[in-house]
Amino acid sequence: MPTRYLTDGGLETDLIFLRGVDLPEFAAFPLLDSAEGRAVLDAYYLDYLRLAAALGTPLLLETPTWRANPDHGALLGYDTATLDAVNRAAVDLLADLAEQHAADLPGWQVGGIVGPRGDGYRSAGPVEPERAAEYHRAQLQSFVAAGAHRATALTLTEVGEAIGVVWAADAVGLPVAIGFTVETDGRLPDGTTLADAVAAVDEVAPPAHYLINCAHPSHVLRGLDEGAWRSRIGGLRCNASAMSHAELDQMETLDDGDPAGLAADQRPLLDAFGELEVLGGCCGTDIRHVAAMWGAGA
Repeated sequence: MPTRYLTDGGLETDLIFLRGVDLPEFAAFPLLDSAEGRAVLDAYYLDYLRLAAALGTPLLLETPTWRANPDHGALLGYDTATLDAVNRAAVDLLADLAEQHAADLPGWQVGGIVGPRGDGYRSAGPVEPERAAEYHRAQLQSFVAAGAHRATALTLTEVGEAIGVVWAADAVGLPVAIGFTVETDGRLPDGTTLADAVAAVDEVAPPAHYLINCAHPSHVLRGLDEGAWRSRIGGLRCNASAMSHAELDQMETLDDGDPAGLAADQRPLLDAFGELEVLGGCCGTDIRHVAAMWGAGA
């Protein structure tokens, strides 16, 4: 079994609902532009650093840059130069935090987070891999320049963009994991099964591994076809809520479920995916949920 890294939970929902932070466009990366914002991020990530230290497990610190791409950045006033700066700053922040506490950890890495060009819940139709590679390359290059160890693309909704992200990561020399999200039936938003999505990407652009995120374990289980594709799933970041994406989009309060219940619901997935390298949470989860997943109390 590979070394398993602990990673964080649902950054954006934690900041908004538990810490009272305003995140226009659901984007956390602008917090890097102020001392106050960086202090908020430090406090958030420090919880997970302490948990990893207490468990004696390696820590993967992943950047708050899910929305730090050209389309979403433009909505917040960021251009090419300022996006490059903020993506580099995100890696620097987490590397500095880890180095300050390195003596407490058995190991750590910093990973750069890439988000989809469009909506993380809906597919807008097929994406041309070449266009996706061109679109995502700059952010991945910023991560490389800042010294990130790896990258992870979260909440991808279709195969073409996934292929493009892998091509872009390969072009800049950065290992990348591809994270798909699924609906309540266990399929990608465009109806593709996880098995078919993994096979399609692996055929032309195999990433380091795949992960599944932003879905409740019960949703993932409904799409759990047999096959060798399961060995390619190297990460899980599940939602606390069993609601659908459409229902979550309408929520004005946080459905954080039950940490112990989420951990129990996730156990069949830990058995099904025997090669997991990364385990953390997604929307609605916080340090309590991740601690429960790892068999500890927060």
